[in-house]
Amino acid sequence: MDAAERHVPVMLERVVALLAPALARPGAVVVDATLGLGGHSEAFLRQFPEVRLIGLDRDPAALRLAGERLARYAERITLVHAVYDELPRVLEDLDVPAVDGILFDLGVSSMQLDEADRGFAYAQDAPLDMRMDSTGPTTAADILNTYSAADLARILFQYGEEKFARRIADRIVRERETEPFTNSARLSELVRNAIPQAARRTGGHPAKRTFQALRIEVNGELDVLRRALPAALDALALHGRIVVMSYHSLEDRITKQAFAPGTKSDVPDDLPVIPAGHEPYLKLLIRGAERPTEEEVAVNPRAASARVRAAERIRERGLVA
Repeated sequence: MDAAERHVPVMLERVVALLAPALARPGAVVVDATLGLGGHSEAFLRQFPEVRLIGLDRDPAALRLAGERLARYAERITLVHAVYDELPRVLEDLDVPAVDGILFDLGVSSMQLDEADRGFAYAQDAPLDMRMDSTGPTTAADILNTYSAADLARILFQYGEEKFARRIADRIVRERETEPFTNSARLSELVRNAIPQAARRTGGHPAKRTFQALRIEVNGELDVLRRALPAALDALALHGRIVVMSYHSLEDRITKQAFAPGTKSDVPDDLPVIPAGHEPYLKLLIRGAERPTEEEVAVNPRAASARVRAAERIRERGLVA
């Protein structure tokens, strides 16, 4: 199965529509900061015949598959093995001073979920890996077998919003003394048993939050996002647009917080007139976070938790637009 058959891009038409005014400009450059299997990028390249694409991904396997999918557009694409907070370095290396569009499609990719041996899916038994970049130093098993109960409870609560974080953490520490954790099925069963039976009846698979928290910790996802979004906003050309698609409340909150300062004047509220060059430099394109339609979720269940935020740069910093 090739990349196009394996991957249904989330909210594809809406993402393209949000970026379209910026990508239709002559010589436009778009960055897909989370290339994955290239579904969104393929749509950009097909719909905007002059657009140049820079695709980033930390997963070498994704880059290879996306490269095959996008081969017909080879003259207009540059694919880079990089984490998205490395965007400033990538643009400097490519001598690109500013970009017209940027997409972040956060979280774990379809390919990573579907490949059992990556260890992302709680419903399949696999090695506890969870590295988006297989060359990374730390696996989920390393965390489970070395973190203190307090640190495990902290990441489960903060990153997984798991109410029973301490119970799960204490049980992990106790069980690893008998045998280190290596596979996902054992962890999934432990979590199920640690959660009270009444709490298992709602909220989906009981191990979902624990696996999410471990994945975020292994890949440093939230810290990377906190660095990446301000850098991406800085890289936007005048009237450039950014779209961020997140899949849980922590990512969405970071995105909202990153956009907020640019939508406000940077002078005191009590000034009667805002001096030129101090007006907001960002305009929100969506009020709040937009969710997929019921029809899309029915066709593509992985879209269910998606939240989209988007903004446009409306002036250069220090200049009047």
